[in-house]
Amino acid sequence: MIEFRMPTLGADMEAGTLIEWLKKPGDQVARGDIVAVVDTDKGAIEIEVFDPGVVDRVLVQPGQKTPVGTVLALIRAPGEAPRVEVAPPPGVQPAQPVGAPSVPAPAVPAPPQPPPSRRRVSPAARKAAEELRVALESVAGTGPAGAITLADVERAAASAKPAAPVDRAAAMRAAIGAAMARSKREIPHLYLSTTVDVTAALRWMEAENSRRPITERLLPVVLFIKAVARACRDVPPVNGFWTERGFSPGQGVHVGCAIALRGGGLVAPALHDVDTKSLGVIAREFADLVQRSRSGSLRSSEMSDPTITLTNLGDLGVESAYAVINPPQVAIVTVGRIVERPWIVQGRMEPRSVVTISVSADHRAVDGRAAGSFLASIERALGAPETL
Repeated sequence: MIEFRMPTLGADMEAGTLIEWLKKPGDQVARGDIVAVVDTDKGAIEIEVFDPGVVDRVLVQPGQKTPVGTVLALIRAPGEAPRVEVAPPPGVQPAQPVGAPSVPAPAVPAPPQPPPSRRRVSPAARKAAEELRVALESVAGTGPAGAITLADVERAAASAKPAAPVDRAAAMRAAIGAAMARSKREIPHLYLSTTVDVTAALRWMEAENSRRPITERLLPVVLFIKAVARACRDVPPVNGFWTERGFSPGQGVHVGCAIALRGGGLVAPALHDVDTKSLGVIAREFADLVQRSRSGSLRSSEMSDPTITLTNLGDLGVESAYAVINPPQVAIVTVGRIVERPWIVQGRMEPRSVVTISVSADHRAVDGRAAGSFLASIERALGAPETL
């Protein structure tokens, strides 16, 4: 049997609440199928399965808050027979081997009482209930098997007494704060930065955008994402995780992109295999990731496997900063605001567009020379944007 567990959706997550199952016992599942929806401080996350098989049994019911690592369901591997548990007839004890000492039968505890039935609540209905301050316990569900729908919540909002608001942003801020405090306490941070001339990159991007439809035009952040991915390929020690066994290299370059949420808080879901994708593909996937992050429809794989994180503070007017590593990753890159500065080019002073890029690295996995090589690789990539 394959154990399907509550995943870790970031270093700041300790537990999640199962909202609903999208698969039931007996259903076939393939790698990448969404089988459940879990509510966390960062919103409703769609949970994927990574092994094919058949759902054998569900061990956690909707509505239960469950710690990370808890087995949620059992999945039979392809070709595996269903588990058959044969109980002895009532009053008959299992036979003991000949010559074995007689052991009194243990007292049989009373069978546990089944948990109270829980109604299903759609993610849209749950989100609306929080925004409209409607207590779900007071809502009559009209969906299948009494499920609460968005329309049920909207009807109840007109007549029901508002419930106390759920301050998700405050809960997220507290969880992030606890994770970052642990990161600073346990990880020996190494900080380096460099200022990069991106004049050529911006000119190339402007020319490239003139040939693209408006909906497919590139933003500077797309170039930064690809340059970071290219540098990860050049300097593998920054791309991976620190575990109890030491450094574990990432299986691919999955860049976590820090995204601010409208209601407050921050998430950093991954763009997968960025080093192998074109700038156009990265631009589309990044726009989709931002939209889904802010609407609360991320997938577990996007939250659980970033191999490095990029945070772009330039749109806030910040010129330089050093971020705190998001464990178990070993590096995080910060990009500041693009500014014009006097710059020496081939012996002449010219106005140039420059940006400060910094890296915070785990000194257990990355030394100063490797971190410096990483920044130098980013600078080279941005100096030749046509190769990205």
